[in-house]
Amino acid sequence: MPPGITTLAADTPTLSAANTGFMLICSALVMLMTPALAFFYGGMVRVKSTLNMLMMSFISLGIVTILWVLYGFSLAFGADAGSVIGWSEDFVGLSGIGVTELWDGYTIPVYVFAVFQLMFAILTPALISGALADRVKFTSWALFITLWVTIVYFPVAHWVWGAGGWLYELGVIDFAGGTAVHINAGAAALGVILVIGKRVGFKKDPMRPHSLPLVMLGAGLLWFGWFGFNAGSWLGNDDGVGAVMFVNTQVATGAAMLAWLAYEKIRHGAFTTLGAASGAVAGLVAITPAGGAVSPLGAIAVGAIAGVLCAMAVGLKYKFGYDDSLDVVGVHLVGGIIGSLLIGFFATGGVQSDAKGLFYGGGLDQLGKQAVGVFAVLAYSLVVSAVLAFLVDKILGMRVAEDDEISGIDQVEHAETAYDFSGAGGGAASRTAAPAPGPAAPTNKKVDA
Repeated sequence: MPPGITTLAADTPTLSAANTGFMLICSALVMLMTPALAFFYGGMVRVKSTLNMLMMSFISLGIVTILWVLYGFSLAFGADAGSVIGWSEDFVGLSGIGVTELWDGYTIPVYVFAVFQLMFAILTPALISGALADRVKFTSWALFITLWVTIVYFPVAHWVWGAGGWLYELGVIDFAGGTAVHINAGAAALGVILVIGKRVGFKKDPMRPHSLPLVMLGAGLLWFGWFGFNAGSWLGNDDGVGAVMFVNTQVATGAAMLAWLAYEKIRHGAFTTLGAASGAVAGLVAITPAGGAVSPLGAIAVGAIAGVLCAMAVGLKYKFGYDDSLDVVGVHLVGGIIGSLLIGFFATGGVQSDAKGLFYGGGLDQLGKQAVGVFAVLAYSLVVSAVLAFLVDKILGMRVAEDDEISGIDQVEHAETAYDFSGAGGGAASRTAAPAPGPAAPTNKKVDA
């Protein structure tokens, strides 16, 4: 994603209604990804945790929006301070920004850039929630989000995309969030689950998805929204780069889904709907950093490699004993690492920038830069997220009581259940026409609920 750049006076851009409209649509598409993620995760948990899983994503829409307006945009994209953080008084409260003031070097208003980036900031902590299913107090989760976006996400976004950020200045390529979003969230998920521990019954009780149709719906909406996430990250539509990213998003996702299913068939003997959905998401994750640097053929390679390696990675939790409930580590952390590092092999030097990967004559230089970005974000997010989880645990307690976890976190935390099977409210009514009037039925006749 290109940060603000300095241009000569003769090249000063003017507001483009087309690019502004395009970016507002992309912003709405990225916003849709958070409810889509809620459905995707919500279908994968057991019935008793469905609402809690939905709410752990939805609450991010509220908390991060307010923090972004108050200070988050300033920390992430304000004037650089020491290459690690930003700060601009005009961005605090979004109070000093002119209605038609343009983002430096681009043809869209600052407000449009700010709202587009807000949707990224909302989605990233929601991604973490999938690793913590079934066992985290909602108030503790809300506090963790508040601390995490402030101390982890906003600074990392500045490192990667902010003018003057140290990873941006190093030349690390991250078109739309392989490091800042997916590695950041995946490493955070690992840090938190190492602190809070395993679910009751992990490795013993069946913990199968309760609604695969809901999972497929969520995955489909994520795929749809991801076009705004990726193609919109070029911040305009004038030179064709966004179009290449759009194509590569589709290509890599299809390749990853097929590769995951092929691995699954060979390894487990079946093509599953969960595998199709997970493979698609793995491809979306992997192409996110790489799609502006590779060709469509390169996108096929990125997607296929990610599909197989992420399918393999989801089993690591059983080998190493960490309870990543919905495979955030296996898909987002591993997929983000794969996509970011493969830039060092498949970058053509002819799309987003002139940086070339090893297979296009660029040597190991870009791969080295990508590795620095990957492991810097991974280490920072892992350690700081674990510390934050430890502190929240000491302040409020991160986990619900064991009895409450067993009985169901939805009822305990939200006083609701996802499905009402009692038949109250006409749930058992038939969709047939009303019968013709006739004799009254005997009052002692049994009616099924």
